[in-house]
Amino acid sequence: NPASSVISPKKEKKLPNYMQVKEVETLLDYFDSDTFEGIRDRALVDLIYCCGLRISEALQLQINQIDFSGKMLKVLGKGNKERYIPIGSKTMETIRMYEQVRDHIPNREKALFIKSDGTRLDRFTAYRQINNAMSMVTDIKQKSPHTLRHSFATHLLDNGADIRSVSEMLGHSSLSTTQVYTHLSAE
Repeated sequence: NPASSVISPKKEKKLPNYMQVKEVETLLDYFDSDTFEGIRDRALVDLIYCCGLRISEALQLQINQIDFSGKMLKVLGKGNKERYIPIGSKTMETIRMYEQVRDHIPNREKALFIKSDGTRLDRFTAYRQINNAMSMVTDIKQKSPHTLRHSFATHLLDNGADIRSVSEMLGHSSLSTTQVYTHLSAE
């Protein structure tokens, strides 16, 4: 085959979208603190952003995976890899507020994030809620829960966090996966 020795050009990697810090703050303030769904969705967004979670990781969480006194979260990530992530004080307050309204839902599942009927919050509903809220506060192209994860990593690196620490919190198996955020940070 004459083409077997031809090396194809590398495909250019696109940099991930991320939100500015002010946009994330505006997003967190967007949710209605007078409704169960608003309190839940704020807690979900806050936790995803504060801990750099994938939406699937956040929706798998159970209440017993949060160490309230140690301010740590035990997450089961890709490949069933377990990791521990610190939770900020403000996010802990948001989770506690959500926990109080969650406790009033009868016949609730053990999942941390549930619907008003007590069943586990599903990926489609969570994605739709977050996408709708993001549409109200930012004009970035990609509006998804994963954008919050990108924002988490970018903001940490912008503020001088060690790339290895960020990589561990994200649950990346390779440091090179995390390096894309250094390019965003450099911009």
